[in-house]
Amino acid sequence: MSTVFVSAGEPSGDAHAAALVLALKRAEPGVRIEGVGGPALQAAGAELMERIEHLTVIGFAEVVAKVPAHWRLLRAIERRLARGDVKLVILTDYPGFHLRVAALAHRLGVPVMYFIAPQLWAWHESRVKTMARDVARLAVILPFEERFFNDRGVKTTFVGHPLLDRPPVGEKYAVKARLGLDPKRPVLGLFPGSRAQEAKRLWPVFRDAARIATESRPDLQCLVAAAGRAEYPDPGSIRLVEDRPAECFAAADAALSKSGTTTLEAALAGAPQVIAYRMNPLSYLLARRLVRVPFIGMVNLVAGRMVAPEFVQGEATAERLAQAVLPLLTDGSPERRAQLEGLGEVRRLLGGPGAAERAAAIARELLAA
Repeated sequence: MSTVFVSAGEPSGDAHAAALVLALKRAEPGVRIEGVGGPALQAAGAELMERIEHLTVIGFAEVVAKVPAHWRLLRAIERRLARGDVKLVILTDYPGFHLRVAALAHRLGVPVMYFIAPQLWAWHESRVKTMARDVARLAVILPFEERFFNDRGVKTTFVGHPLLDRPPVGEKYAVKARLGLDPKRPVLGLFPGSRAQEAKRLWPVFRDAARIATESRPDLQCLVAAAGRAEYPDPGSIRLVEDRPAECFAAADAALSKSGTTTLEAALAGAPQVIAYRMNPLSYLLARRLVRVPFIGMVNLVAGRMVAPEFVQGEATAERLAQAVLPLLTDGSPERRAQLEGLGEVRRLLGGPGAAERAAAIARELLAA
């Protein structure tokens, strides 16, 4: 029986790692899974030596406080791999910790598969050299990443985006009704992010932009994809829909989106969007010096051009966001038509369903080597 060590460091990685493990176990029923993860990975049959709830942090002070725990876990993983019976290590995202795991696994002679690449194309490109040394195979979920990493010596395969494997939640009219909205009236979805710190910075400007838009469109209905860990003060008539993001995307005729994967979720739901991001001013100054990508929105990075308008820091005002999103709510407007065409292009570039199965096939190749 082959033993595979799988590690995920945060909730999204836990879900993606679990999907890969389930696909691997369908193809290789006798495989034994150990590792680090959360409820999804455990439900997939992994025997966990550590839970991610003890690891996941946001913010510099919190990261510093968790350094000893990460160091102890790294040493525990090293002791486990040193026993010699683990045939493959699969690491999912979470690069700050997992690149260290990859290095120690390589040193111990255990092949490493990395699923969902660190965003080294945006910053820290110097880390690619260590990946080329320590990672046997890299499975990426963004199409432009395959060439980037292959050109730098990392054997890389684009497997498609896991978002394409999410089950449909229903037709827009029915989803609106399910959420208590009038199916015949337009809906503006607000997606300020699931993390409390992100929502705290973006919620006020998204809320005020929705109010301005509603003044111009009295028939407009607004909802926010609310996360239980965040707060949404003074929502007024904006409907708070907690922990049902997929339905919120499906119901939205247009969206205000936090940068990142949120923009891809809106794209796959066919919701034209305006993208915004705000961060700590000092962090933003540092990011401007380090980050080397032309866009903040993942949907624009995948398309390789500006499909959805972006507003960052001081440019992300309620007035500007409302002005940009109103044309996207009008059927047949040039802005809406152009963005829907661009979002269709993005959906095609993201590949087809089956990312976990294709990633599992790579894992099986490594196990058979």
